[in-house]
Amino acid sequence: MTVASFGSLAIFHTVTLAGFAAQLIAQYRLGRCGHVLAAMLFSMPFLALELAGSADADHRVRTLLLVSLAPMAAFAGLARRAQQRDREHEAMREVMAGSQWENAAREERARIVRELHDVVGHHVSMIAVQAETARVATPGMPAAGGERLLGIGDTARAALTEMRRLLGVLRDDNEPATGGERRPQPDLTQLNDLLDEARKASTATIRIILSGYPRPMSPGIELAAYRVVQESLTNARKHAVGAPVDVELHYAHDALHLSVRDNGPGAPAATPDGGYGLLGMRERVTAVGGLIRTGPANSGGFLVEASFPAKPERTI
Repeated sequence: MTVASFGSLAIFHTVTLAGFAAQLIAQYRLGRCGHVLAAMLFSMPFLALELAGSADADHRVRTLLLVSLAPMAAFAGLARRAQQRDREHEAMREVMAGSQWENAAREERARIVRELHDVVGHHVSMIAVQAETARVATPGMPAAGGERLLGIGDTARAALTEMRRLLGVLRDDNEPATGGERRPQPDLTQLNDLLDEARKASTATIRIILSGYPRPMSPGIELAAYRVVQESLTNARKHAVGAPVDVELHYAHDALHLSVRDNGPGAPAATPDGGYGLLGMRERVTAVGGLIRTGPANSGGFLVEASFPAKPERTI
């Protein structure tokens, strides 16, 4: 198009309207494709022709129009290209943001499933077992009382069935019904394994101090206590590298007292950023009716103290 337009102007001192429009379209397309340098080079012949200074006024006007409008068409194409790229990037950011929200919702659903399955499901199943045991093991129970206990057991089993159905709705469609995500949540019986793993991951000395009479607690309390120890050990590895850590469990008559102290510089062991940080520990402890205090220890280091209103779990 440049050769044809240049030849028409140089030889015939004119250019057709169709040729003029085609030249501008070609320059625009070059800009859309990102070939701005090529578009500028293809404008140079018209600039040279204009500088030659023809005596024909109409010829000079046509040449001047091409010299001025051709670069403008190229830059218009370039602007259109940039606008399209901005739209594509914005669409990509929206997709990524939606994916992040979806992943966060999926993780939260999985957490709720685990909590309901391991804690609430345990208590409901205990209701069913205790009602059935009381009906069979209590001598001389009136028939009406036996029927009511049987109804309690049936209701508890129906609640378990309904809860499993709801858990199936909460669970991600792609998540298998069995597997690592469905295993029971940890409890204090696995505390030694947790400490062994922490010792392997760090060169620090980690001691556990037990006092009182160890006994099983409710699943929610044991899970919360386990998570507090787990997060405290993780934070000690981050903020008190190599410092000894003492984990103390005191089983009182009606409470479980837990403390984790590192002998580091006393810097905050975590920040309130959710998850299993200070805020996450506080939420877990509060959810089971406990109290937690975190801060620098009097003798140095950082201290995490938690108390749970724990009672022995009755067994059949």
